[in-house]
Amino acid sequence: MPEDRLTPFGDAVAGSLGALFANTVVFPLDVIKTRLQVQNRALGKLNPDQHYTNALDAFLKILKSEGLSGLYAGMGAGLFGTVAQNFAYFYWWSWIRNWYFARRPGPTSTAVELSLGAAAGAVSQFFTLPIAVVATRQQTGGKGEHKDSLSIVRQIIKEEGYQGLWKGLRASLVLCSNPAITYGTFERLKAAWLGRKGGPGPNGKLGAGEIFVIGAIAKTLATIVTYPYILAKVRLQWKPPAHAHNSLSDKDRERVSYKSSLDVLKKVLESDGIVGWYKGMPAQITKAVLCQAILFVSKEEVTQYTLLLFRLLAARQANALKA
Repeated sequence: MPEDRLTPFGDAVAGSLGALFANTVVFPLDVIKTRLQVQNRALGKLNPDQHYTNALDAFLKILKSEGLSGLYAGMGAGLFGTVAQNFAYFYWWSWIRNWYFARRPGPTSTAVELSLGAAAGAVSQFFTLPIAVVATRQQTGGKGEHKDSLSIVRQIIKEEGYQGLWKGLRASLVLCSNPAITYGTFERLKAAWLGRKGGPGPNGKLGAGEIFVIGAIAKTLATIVTYPYILAKVRLQWKPPAHAHNSLSDKDRERVSYKSSLDVLKKVLESDGIVGWYKGMPAQITKAVLCQAILFVSKEEVTQYTLLLFRLLAARQANALKA
């Protein structure tokens, strides 16, 4: 392994640790934006305590009705999914990039950067999507309906079959463009910024503040472009609370039953207009921007520590072989 580079496995470890730290910090925002994304008028009338006008209203109502634990509903599955997804993404992103550059060295176009990122994202989704389904069910369960991960898995298999664990797969594959746009844009903005300032800082790297700003801009653009499909994915994975679902009229029950991403977008458009496609977007952008910016900053730092750890392990193994 080169002195200043990680293997695909090492890159995946660094990326996953950075993502774990970032998502732990912003997890209450994840719960809030998910609740905002799945709410609708019919269910809101049945349970006003779970109908929110904005992120602050959601925060206060969840805190009041469910306590602090409500803001961390599904954190175990959510953080495990974050580590698994980011490990898979960074591993395949690094592996695919190394494979590509070994055959075509030199500068790449934005289209190539986006394609490499999308390919890595698509592969990772097949392995990690069931965790996201479980986390969504836990986050939207409401007071008295929080279940452990295994109970939710059993319930999904019993009621929907094994395919229920992969709900929202097509939307997830479309959303592979999100990290591709994020990382592609980040690399281009970083290169443009370095070119404008005449090169990196004294230590040969961008400063943490520069990485934070560039990462925030990149993630904001990616989130705005893909948000309707983000909402569609969450709604496909969500299931209305049993007591509320049984109280709905047949017409309202049909409105919260979705067959595909396009079906979600069509029904939301009919009930809420095009603005409905962007429910919870401010919370989503705040969460995504903070998380991604923290991820970029922490990944750079974690990479250095991961390199050091791998070198120590390699040195220890070498000494053991000599002995």
